[in-house]
Amino acid sequence: MRVLVQRVSSAQVTVGDEVVGRIDPAAHGAPHGLLALVGVTHTDIESTAKALADKLYRLRILDGERSAADLNAPILVVSQFTLYADTAKGRRPSWSAAAPGSVAEPLVDFFADALRGLGATVATGRFGAHMHVALVNDGPVTVLLEA
Repeated sequence: MRVLVQRVSSAQVTVGDEVVGRIDPAAHGAPHGLLALVGVTHTDIESTAKALADKLYRLRILDGERSAADLNAPILVVSQFTLYADTAKGRRPSWSAAAPGSVAEPLVDFFADALRGLGATVATGRFGAHMHVALVNDGPVTVLLEA
């Protein structure tokens, strides 16, 4: 599992004309939130998702080296199979390392639920949809978590 994390001032996901997920950190009294792009591979299991959710929630990349847990910062979780692109050969990426939707979707949902179980405010995109993700990356700060 890979989680590409961005510290954001705001973020939202739209599908068509519908906003399906949005975080507004200021509304939660936090200066920042986190956008988590989540990719799943064939060997990932629920314990992998749970461990990465815990790591993300406690990752100290917000103001004053604090975490989302410390600041009640909201998190937007968006599925992102392209994190497993293989570009080693040619110009066309291979997606064979990405888990199929039937495996990935439940694990992305489990990841988001694990964050909620830790106390996080979580919004999500829509699995498998063509999504438009709008964000204001603050810093910029972007970190790759991997398990």
